[in-house]
Amino acid sequence: MDKNITDFAFLKNEATQKAYTCAEYGVLPQRGLNESVIEQISTANRDPSWLRDLRYAAFDVFNELNEPLRWAPEQLSELDLDDLVYYNPLEASTTDDWESLADPVSQTLDDLDLKQEEESILGGLKVQFDSSIAFSSLNQSLRDQGIIFVDSVTGLRDYESLFRKAFGSLIPHNSNKFAALNTAVFTGGAFLYIPAGVKVSLPLKSYFRMNAANCGQFGRTLIILEEDAELIFMEGCSAADHSSHSLHASIGEIIAHPRSKIQYITFQNWSHNVFNLVQMRARADTRASVKWLDCNVGGKLTMKYPSTYLSGKGANSEMVSIGIANEGQHQDTGGKMFHEASDTHSSIVSKSISLRTGRANYRGLVDVDSQTSDCVNNTECDALLINTNSRTDTYPSIVVSGQNNTTQHEASVSKISEEQIFYLQQRGLSKSEAVSLSVNGFINDLIREFPVQYSAPLKHLVDLKMEGSIG
Repeated sequence: MDKNITDFAFLKNEATQKAYTCAEYGVLPQRGLNESVIEQISTANRDPSWLRDLRYAAFDVFNELNEPLRWAPEQLSELDLDDLVYYNPLEASTTDDWESLADPVSQTLDDLDLKQEEESILGGLKVQFDSSIAFSSLNQSLRDQGIIFVDSVTGLRDYESLFRKAFGSLIPHNSNKFAALNTAVFTGGAFLYIPAGVKVSLPLKSYFRMNAANCGQFGRTLIILEEDAELIFMEGCSAADHSSHSLHASIGEIIAHPRSKIQYITFQNWSHNVFNLVQMRARADTRASVKWLDCNVGGKLTMKYPSTYLSGKGANSEMVSIGIANEGQHQDTGGKMFHEASDTHSSIVSKSISLRTGRANYRGLVDVDSQTSDCVNNTECDALLINTNSRTDTYPSIVVSGQNNTTQHEASVSKISEEQIFYLQQRGLSKSEAVSLSVNGFINDLIREFPVQYSAPLKHLVDLKMEGSIG
């Protein structure tokens, strides 16, 4: 195999899921959430008074609200919030020097090849290890252009005038139970600011690693692009494999000012014990462009619906999503587009693969405001079933008002049959090659949407998941 195919963290997680070693933490792990944990987090982060008060207000909302959604997948009831550790900071401080990282952080990040990725294709990298930012870098040429790329705690403390106005503007702490939880206990994440007219030449990336047992990880990402700015931002995730459950409940907010452009690329390859409950929302102003490229693999349950509020005339947004639900996994994913201004355009293209007993849902919303005109949306969701026990469902919601607005929704479900596999085998392919060819053919048009350096690794990851799936 070409070495480059194994040089990416979202693929190498297959090896590191079982490579768990206890890290040196700065506090004694405490299960369950109470005011003393929140006080501990607030003190350690040196929160300003407004944020400390907000954490406690969010904690009150968290306690008042019931489970977030009546329609939530049944697996969510298995998550015991009292059994989680909400704050697991490393003893060592953040560094920009790979050589100063101690084991097992250093060994884990080496196994994930993050160092090579940072040195070869990235302009900056944030690595969150449980509750701490272990590694942080930003290319000097990008610093010289006025770009800010720091963890969220540093962002709110050192750039409060920028941070505070946007923080929680798209996902308020009282929007739902897990928004309240994240606001109460968030640590790490990233704050990214791109000045007007700056077109970032190298991708920037955040990587989330959950290593400890019963881990709760609550990163907070805030991205602000000023007028005419452009950015490619990537996010990767992985976790060590434990018998107990872990929770990744991050929040991301993107503010795209007029004519700015952002591609937000996500690869999540979790271990089987992780509940992945992510909330991502963007606001696109006049002629701004937001593109989501989203790949979800692994985990016990994923609930994730990136959303764009098209608030300025001529704004546009695309959502491209690939989900793979394997044995005992449930991928409940999709996208939401809110057309709040006229002459806005959006598209959602979602493809899912369900194998063994896996279940993949598409859950989406298109909402066109009554005050708009000449808006266009196209939604396509296609599902592929590999086995008789696998399952897929589609839950679209379309609300259209206004004048001369157009929406279109298409959905399809197909299945790989034994006859199809047999036919390909008669042409000289092995059974695994036949399955791989069929599946990669199904998602190949979406794989081409991802950056070229990720196409081959992503195809290989699909091959790994397909091994032994039929027969």
